[in-house]
Amino acid sequence: MSQPVDCDPRVEVDVRGPRFAAAVTTVVLAAILLTLESPIGATLLVMQAVVFGLGAFVGLRAQPYGVIFRTLVQPRIAPPSEFEDAAPPRFAALVGFIFTAVALLGLISGVTVIAYVAVAMALGAAFLNAAFAFCLGCEMYLIGKRLFARPVSA
Repeated sequence: MSQPVDCDPRVEVDVRGPRFAAAVTTVVLAAILLTLESPIGATLLVMQAVVFGLGAFVGLRAQPYGVIFRTLVQPRIAPPSEFEDAAPPRFAALVGFIFTAVALLGLISGVTVIAYVAVAMALGAAFLNAAFAFCLGCEMYLIGKRLFARPVSA
């Protein structure tokens, strides 16, 4: 039997997984912000873009921070008591991917102010999730879903 695809709206994830990923992302993005114009910062930025891209386009099961959570952290903590739909965190990963892609374009084009702003915005969103369990990308997804929901005809 094949593994469920996490873009299926019925697939749920342990809420602690995306929050763990947000904590790691916060640290990585802070390091990027401090070293952005160096080879280390640029490398970290590319790596973080790949992490976001895997989560957004392949699925949360392929996202490296999620793999770390599932293999190293989750077996050592209490079983999950709360789950969430995988679609909002995937959308949040897409938003993160867009911000890191914009940052990369800014860095490559020499307009580093764009890179700094894009990384800072992604850092702010990751910090909100890590520190306060408020996923800005997830909230954007839910708002969009309500705005673009088809009305039910009678």
